[in-house]
Amino acid sequence: MLMLRTLLTLILLAGTPAPALAQSNVAAVALPGAEVRGTATLRFLGLPLYQARLFTVGAAALDWNKDFGIELTYLRNLSQYDLVEATMREFKRTGGALPLEGQLNKCFDAVNKGDRYLAVSNGVDKVGFWRNGQRTCTLSHPQIKSRFMGIFVGDNTRSKSFTRKLIGS
Repeated sequence: MLMLRTLLTLILLAGTPAPALAQSNVAAVALPGAEVRGTATLRFLGLPLYQARLFTVGAAALDWNKDFGIELTYLRNLSQYDLVEATMREFKRTGGALPLEGQLNKCFDAVNKGDRYLAVSNGVDKVGFWRNGQRTCTLSHPQIKSRFMGIFVGDNTRSKSFTRKLIGS
């Protein structure tokens, strides 16, 4: 009986992907052919906030004319308010405020160390979000791809070295 229970546990565990693998599989489903192009860790005053991974089809160079994904793995706990307000501040800083606070509140929940958010563009006007492998929402707004993804890989990011590492250049 003990051997049967152990065997069943092993079978169940074998079918359960590791969190990073599960998220990579989500990226591949959301963006067929997605592979990691680059990785970077964002720090604030020396403290790591999150690790980012850029997914492109076939790990190709970033092309704004094609869909791509960005995954953030949080290295500290942050409230929903922190995530939404930081995003709203970045929108304002990088090109003007956007009326998206309500949508962001539906997309983002508080994160704990190790939680992951994956954002995948779907054309220029939509970005889909997954939290720990579960679909949460889609942001819809004109040019949202360049505005949201540009926070991490645009021309006016907060850290040029972070962006260079993330885009793999």
